[in-house]
Amino acid sequence: MQDTKNRLTMISQNPIIEIIEKEEKGVKYVEHKEISKAVISRLPRYYRYLGELLEDGVERISSNDLSVRMKVTASQIRQDLNNFGGFGQQGYGYNVKYLYTEIAKILGIDRQHNIIIIGAGNLGQAIANYANFEKRGFIIKGMFDINPRLIGLVVRGIEIRGVEDLEKFIVENEVQIAALTIPKTKAPEIADRLVKAGIKAIWNFAHTDLVVPDDVVVENVHLSESLMRLSYRVCSMQDREAELASRKREEVH
Repeated sequence: MQDTKNRLTMISQNPIIEIIEKEEKGVKYVEHKEISKAVISRLPRYYRYLGELLEDGVERISSNDLSVRMKVTASQIRQDLNNFGGFGQQGYGYNVKYLYTEIAKILGIDRQHNIIIIGAGNLGQAIANYANFEKRGFIIKGMFDINPRLIGLVVRGIEIRGVEDLEKFIVENEVQIAALTIPKTKAPEIADRLVKAGIKAIWNFAHTDLVVPDDVVVENVHLSESLMRLSYRVCSMQDREAELASRKREEVH
């Protein structure tokens, strides 16, 4: 019987690689397993629902019951979790607290991540003011901007700095992640500076696609694209309703 001892998820521009240390018959070995981005994108949702179950005092749950809550199929849940070892027991289901803890480890939110925010306008300040990030291990160490009217202001205990000492600050504070909330024209230049300073993950709110080395992760959050997708869904629904109404009128006549 195989016993999973340790797992490390490496995320890059390519599909996620799950590195699992295993032991079989006293022999340790490392297994590399490719995990799709679609699976990884669903893990935060599992984590959120499991957290709600814990708050409600639920100790265990079956994949069928979890599927009803999450509006996904039970087989999808089992397939997703089996990528990381399964976690469930037939006839018992999932131990909610254990699964919640293990998904936190997979997502890396069981450890601290130091973050800086580049761009201290409305969006940057909104991110800094969201205290829930700290509960997930994301610690905002600094904020930066080029606007002299913003430099020196304090947002939730964080002083806004100029970008002149950006690289030095990153090294001294062991920053791993940078959030970019700046105009797209400035984003490539700042991204290059971040990469050279050792940043390995960029949370990109700038409306442009960044070109970075393969060992640097970029998570794009383009708000206008999200709103356009929402617009498409609303319009499609309205068009279907209008078509149905038209057919009904034709049937009456």
